[in-house]
Amino acid sequence: MKHEGLFTPYRIAEARIENRITRTLIFDAPMEGIQPGQYVMAWLPGCGEKPFSISGDEPLAITVADVGSFSHALTQLEQGDPVWIRGPFGVGFSLSGERHLLVGGGYGAAPLSLLARCAMEKGHTVAVALGAKTESDLMLVSIFRKMGCQVYLATEDGSVGVKGLVTGVLEKAFVEINPETLYACGPNPMLMRLARITREENLPVQLSFEALIRCGVGLCGSCELPEAVCLKLGIRPGFLICHDGPVVRV
Repeated sequence: MKHEGLFTPYRIAEARIENRITRTLIFDAPMEGIQPGQYVMAWLPGCGEKPFSISGDEPLAITVADVGSFSHALTQLEQGDPVWIRGPFGVGFSLSGERHLLVGGGYGAAPLSLLARCAMEKGHTVAVALGAKTESDLMLVSIFRKMGCQVYLATEDGSVGVKGLVTGVLEKAFVEINPETLYACGPNPMLMRLARITREENLPVQLSFEALIRCGVGLCGSCELPEAVCLKLGIRPGFLICHDGPVVRV
């Protein structure tokens, strides 16, 4: 039986370009027991270990933005190269209802792709709102559309979709699909705005927080949500994103 604390070697079967700095690494084998929204720890000898959201399970896939030395090393790998993976870790999303609105800010689109696929396989209605600074920063737009999701776009510079933040398309989405649950992943300010909006709409929401995750098992405390954030969300102080999250149900 696979143990989440042990590394398993996977080999890259495909590296799919998502945008100018982002690649999805699709591996040569599945990972069982994944809940959408969970993450894995990836290790390269001599480079270190970092957490990545899971964007696919059959086969395993992670989406990597080239923003640091370790992620750069990952994006330079080629077909057949090995990556050592342990996981899955954390608490993921849980589908509730049959009409879903998924909101992704920047790299937050990655874990939502697996959630969308799971919902579509059940015959549910799925709408996805994606936001980024500019059109070239958007991710997975064609993937969501190929699944059959209704896609809403927002860019801060107005290069595609609505000009402004992704929250600017929510009113239209609320009217058109009347979602039963909202799910989101992205920068913390976006998530906090969504928490306020959904509270006003009396809409259940599941928020996936980004953080600096080091240990992955809740020991080091580096990913603890600030107490002020916990109070606003109505969750207990000391919430550890790596262990108690990354998904918070509000």
